[in-house]
Amino acid sequence: PAGESAKNWNTVETILLAAKKAGLDRTGLFIAVGGGVLTDLAGFAAAAYMRGARLVFIPTTLLCMADAAIGGKTGIDLAEIKNFAGVFYPADAVYIAHDALATLPDRELTSGYAEVIKTAVLYGGEAELADTPFSRLRDYRFFEPLIGRVAAYKGAVTGEDPEERGGKRFLLNLGHTFGHALESAAGLGTLTHGEAVAWGMVRAAELGLRLGVTPAARAGQITAIIKQNGFETAPQHPALKNNAAFFAAIAHDKKKVGGQLRFVIPNNNSAEVVLLPENEIRAVLA
Repeated sequence: PAGESAKNWNTVETILLAAKKAGLDRTGLFIAVGGGVLTDLAGFAAAAYMRGARLVFIPTTLLCMADAAIGGKTGIDLAEIKNFAGVFYPADAVYIAHDALATLPDRELTSGYAEVIKTAVLYGGEAELADTPFSRLRDYRFFEPLIGRVAAYKGAVTGEDPEERGGKRFLLNLGHTFGHALESAAGLGTLTHGEAVAWGMVRAAELGLRLGVTPAARAGQITAIIKQNGFETAPQHPALKNNAAFFAAIAHDKKKVGGQLRFVIPNNNSAEVVLLPENEIRAVLA
């Protein structure tokens, strides 16, 4: 089944047992054709199957092309926490099916655009997106070179740090600490991943302003680009009915170190990592 509700142990077990019934051995090939939920699930299952089978991704959503299929992160949701269980297991190959973009509904297309914006911010290229009307999102040929740049950037960064042990790979989490907590607090599947990450990027820019790291002009441009593409930018997201649930989710974030939360915030031309106590985050959301 499509959607976040399928991203669980039961689905992984279904995939593994189907592979066993089909008689796959360790040289067997798992091929995932679809979006980010599917590639996360199939990657996790392939990694677990006889301690590692071969794996190919054919992403058909913009979110998956720009982010989920590249870099080797797999996972499932557990205890209402996004991607709580998972492993690093890069696909042997990723074939991007640009033509599939023409089939996506608007919400799915804009959701994926959030990850494109995120990566553009990391390489200092968000200005090129500032004047792009939403109608251009319907022209997948417009996206081909953009997806190429995004994929090349993420591929280079994750190649240097395959398991996020340090260095630039952590910067790819821009917007995700806030975003994942929002997804969990709103109820997994209520918002798309891109909608949550877009909101999270605005919060990260506000946090950067508060800390004196993000220039005001850059924070304003990032927020404007996100808003012009129809994403929610208000501190109190309409889907966030329970602030206690949000802070409970953020307290269990996988990126937490020594009791402090790690956030990626924009700087002059890319982004950087900061460690912060929870009260700083409460101030931003206030």
